Amino acid sequence: MQDEPEPIPLELVGPEPAPWLPARALVWPQEPRPLRSLVVAVGLFVVTAFSTLAAGAQFATSYAANELPGFDRFFSDYFRPFAEPRLFISGIPFAVTLLGILLAHELGHFFACRHYHINATYPYFIPAPTLIGTLGAFIRIRSPIFNRRALFDMALAGPLVGFLVAVPALAVAILFSKVIPASDASPSLVFGQPLVERLLELALRPGIPHAHLLLHPMGRAAWVGLFATALNLLPAGQLDGGHILYAVASERHRQVSFAVALLLVPLAVKFWTGWLVWAVLLLAIGFRHPPLIDRWEPLDQTRRILSATALTIFILCFMPAPFVL
Repeated sequence: MQDEPEPIPLELVGPEPAPWLPARALVWPQEPRPLRSLVVAVGLFVVTAFSTLAAGAQFATSYAANELPGFDRFFSDYFRPFAEPRLFISGIPFAVTLLGILLAHELGHFFACRHYHINATYPYFIPAPTLIGTLGAFIRIRSPIFNRRALFDMALAGPLVGFLVAVPALAVAILFSKVIPASDASPSLVFGQPLVERLLELALRPGIPHAHLLLHPMGRAAWVGLFATALNLLPAGQLDGGHILYAVASERHRQVSFAVALLLVPLAVKFWTGWLVWAVLLLAIGFRHPPLIDRWEPLDQTRRILSATALTIFILCFMPAPFVL
């Protein structure tokens, strides 16, 4: 995911660009990234690596015991690797997979920004003592975006690259998953099943019920990556899906964003209360989108067709009930 700059009055940007100019003809002055920002980014990544290793150790312990991870011993188990560092080793499959997916997502945004000469920070990871060891990652965009093409490519690059990394990881994990009686799995926490996981299980482990398949920790990390992809592709606000929506149909951005926020409320009532938090966040952030320098040039037909790719990825990753406690 990424933050956008505050809207900039067009008179501060300069005269309206000629319609025949390519996207890179107008280049916003590049600001050198200070060494301090690189140090902060690397430092946060290292801390997040340890945090996700600790979380991965919990998944590895549960996997070895033929159990699903739960919340009953979360804090005691999470901090054990810091007292017994050897336990970090068991968390490597989960941590490497999750960090790889998140890093791929953010680098997709980062290099798309570089291609269009958009000032953006390095990816910043957010470590947290949670079940997955992180709250994700983000980059900050510090300059206006030229046109719809640049906005679309920047927004789609992250979810697309992250998805292409997560799906093979999930496929490998399904192949290495255990088949156990459903009664052996802990009922304290049940993870939802995205459509792409269901399709992979049908193809790779046919005839085995989902309830009998204990997913390898690497697959649980891929699951987190797919869930994060679905969240980012919600067509609202300044999420990646909101950027894509604005690039395709800016005149409908506010209405669709508001409708998505309202739709999350019944989903929260029926499936998962966390959707209510997302609805509140979308309403609090608002539905304004920073203006493009050239907002008049329509999106080309190829990218309008490619927007169906974003919708397909969203459908494959979305889960009405990602968690059942």
